[in-house]
Amino acid sequence: MRRARNGGPGRARRGEAATCKMAAEGDEPLKRWLVPFLLPEECYDQFFLNWDLLHVPCLKILLSKGLGLGIVAGSLLVKLPQVFKILGAKSAEGLSFKSMFLELVALTGTMAYSIIHGFPFSAWGEALFLMVQTVLICFLILHYRRQSLRGTIFLITYALAVTLLLSPVTPPAVITCLQACNMPTVVVGKLLQASTNYRNGHTGQLSAVTVFLLFGGSLARIFTSIQETSDPLMALTFVVSSLCNGLIAGQVLYYWKAGAPQKRKKKKKHQ
Repeated sequence: MRRARNGGPGRARRGEAATCKMAAEGDEPLKRWLVPFLLPEECYDQFFLNWDLLHVPCLKILLSKGLGLGIVAGSLLVKLPQVFKILGAKSAEGLSFKSMFLELVALTGTMAYSIIHGFPFSAWGEALFLMVQTVLICFLILHYRRQSLRGTIFLITYALAVTLLLSPVTPPAVITCLQACNMPTVVVGKLLQASTNYRNGHTGQLSAVTVFLLFGGSLARIFTSIQETSDPLMALTFVVSSLCNGLIAGQVLYYWKAGAPQKRKKKKKHQ
């Protein structure tokens, strides 16, 4: 009788342990997918073991990670409307090469700075994809200005510069200095494009879709950079970038009905 009494609770505990083990094994695939990408392990435990779904610090991390990965995924397509618009019109009228080049410098600095500081890919990954697309736009601008050879030399030179920048030869202080220069670089670059728009009285082949996506992405990056990197230099860079992208977005709205001269000529011919 004593054995029976003692065995009862023991069996219950063993049964509970077995149930917990089975539940843990069942959650293992979900945990493997979530923990490296969206949640730290302690937040996974808060949400799925303690069922504390309103844990504010973990909700901030989840929101930041989700936004970051969304921005990175969206960056694959952000500048493609601009590329297609240039190719479709066979013209880069209204686009400032200097502005695009300075934007490229800023993106390169952000990428290199994030890599050497070991920031998570979700905090800076869009810089890599935007960088590739911006290089292509720079080449197309030169190509449609009948400067294809100059464009090819530009591509080769830029590839060599990035390789050197990411190599151990470059001191980290140089990359930090490059990131610090991003703010004036972004401001000057966007002001050059704004000045071009103002002089032309239209935005030319500037893609509205690309402009508004860049504006929205830079706004979201303010939150994610504070949450994921805690780096004031990164956060301030995105604040400045948002203000400048907002200026260009405002011009796109202002000049919405003003077409490029080529379009206006075509309309007059049809009339």
